[in-house]
Amino acid sequence: MPILTEEEDKINLTRREPLAYRMAPRTLDEIVGQSHLLAKGHMLHRMVDADRLSTIILFGPPGTGKTSLARVIAQTTKYKFVKLNAVTSGVADIKRVVADAENPILTPEGRTILFIDEIHRFNKSQQDALLPHVESGVLTLIGATTENPFFEVNKALISRSTVFQLYPLTQEDILILLKRALNDPDRGFGFLDIDITDEALEFASALASGDARVALNALELAILTTEPIDEKIKIDLEIMQDCMQKRAPQYDKSGEGHYDTISAFIKSMRGSDPDATLHYLARAIEAGEDSSFLARRIVICAAEDVGMANPQMLSIAMSAYQAVESVGMPEARIILAQAAVAIASSPKSNSTYVGIDKALSDIRKGNVPEIPYHLRNAPVKGMSDLGYSIGYQYDHDYPQGISYQRFLPDVYEEGRYYKPSESGYEAKVKSWLAEVRKLREQGRQEADTKEQDK
Repeated sequence: MPILTEEEDKINLTRREPLAYRMAPRTLDEIVGQSHLLAKGHMLHRMVDADRLSTIILFGPPGTGKTSLARVIAQTTKYKFVKLNAVTSGVADIKRVVADAENPILTPEGRTILFIDEIHRFNKSQQDALLPHVESGVLTLIGATTENPFFEVNKALISRSTVFQLYPLTQEDILILLKRALNDPDRGFGFLDIDITDEALEFASALASGDARVALNALELAILTTEPIDEKIKIDLEIMQDCMQKRAPQYDKSGEGHYDTISAFIKSMRGSDPDATLHYLARAIEAGEDSSFLARRIVICAAEDVGMANPQMLSIAMSAYQAVESVGMPEARIILAQAAVAIASSPKSNSTYVGIDKALSDIRKGNVPEIPYHLRNAPVKGMSDLGYSIGYQYDHDYPQGISYQRFLPDVYEEGRYYKPSESGYEAKVKSWLAEVRKLREQGRQEADTKEQDK
């Protein structure tokens, strides 16, 4: 068996645990990012410093420091610290932790801090099993989740917890962590002679999309798979590109990533920003979103947000929906993009959307006056004797096809529901309706004058 040099032995030792694990912060001061929570004087920093932690839930994307923060707490607290993973644990594990926590010999402090990673994986009964012990103070819970806890964690447990949201690290934050790993001789690769270009570091920090673990894994792979030249490991942009994993969008079709992406897509179309529209559409497509679902959202947006400002847009959106159904992906991406950009680039009006909801509100409140008799149907001869359809004015018999009769019940004024905007084609509609109402008023005045002359 060949005898390893000291340097080779060090490298073998470092391979036993991933770099991301070795470089995990040991104190609050070593945590990079999340200054909104962990800057001195902020609540979470004060709680950890004083070892006065209450039940908390840490919520954020992967690689933002949830588990690292739990490790720091474990190393600083005087209380017993237990870690469970919701994927592999169940109610029996919770009962075991509680029994140990209530045992004065095993837990003389009378209190245990329980860290549950991926707490959203616990079902309702498992989460319910925690409640009485969190409430009594036997357990101080730290839950970590990548999913929005307000959707995935029981309301009863949420109400007893403080939720802290962790945000993706910035590119500058990840650069700090990469350089720390390169310079640390004990936990990182500071014992090696490494020449890495700024472009390679910037690429890794940018493509990590806020996930420190991804960047550190890529750096480790680059270092351990690059042959030294004259005892120097040289890493350039090309090597880092080979070692960097492709980042899939954070998107769960049944979770918050789905709803946030679709919300941003719709709001970008509504806000007349075609670039943002294409960006969020691409994120949804790349994450595998159903093309029919995207097409339906475009159809809805055409009616809800474009409306009468460009009424043809609904036909365009519906044609796009039918084309997407016929063609399928990947070509459907082009159809979706064209329809979405058409909506984003169109004048907007929600007047019909507002109008129908106001009319529905009146009906649901019970404001349902009788339909005027002259508008009623009279299929049977005897009904006309009761006034049904009597006095109806056939509009085409009048100048410009406008009669002077009222259509709304008398208790409602004209213009109650539909209030056209000045946007796009609807400006013409507004002008035409003003003319219609003027002609009706003139017709009523003429009819009143004839009635008085009789």
